[in-house]
Amino acid sequence: MNLARTAAVFGFVCIGLGAFGAHGLEQYLNEKQLGWWETGTFYALTHSIAAFAIGLTPYERGYHRAGWVMLFGVVVFSGTLFAMALGAPTWFGAITPIGGLGLLTGWALAFFASKGQEQ
Repeated sequence: MNLARTAAVFGFVCIGLGAFGAHGLEQYLNEKQLGWWETGTFYALTHSIAAFAIGLTPYERGYHRAGWVMLFGVVVFSGTLFAMALGAPTWFGAITPIGGLGLLTGWALAFFASKGQEQ
């Protein structure tokens, strides 16, 4: 699989999810649920953009691993928030931090992969 192409698909889906939340779900969700939806969309889109940028760099294992870990984090973090917004049990919130750790780990991997790149 190609990281940049996969991240671009994630970005495309994020825009759709954001629009759907703002225009299609607004009347059905309460304020807390809309907050979950907005947070999920924000983190998904920002990390999709980061993974896309990483995917455009020449292949280097550490960088690309960072991008894939970010996308894993998006699926778990944002996915659980979207699920709760749509009515899944709130205990899904206990899974959300695993996705957050994926996002953090992706950034840490990007940091360590960039060591030695100083100019």
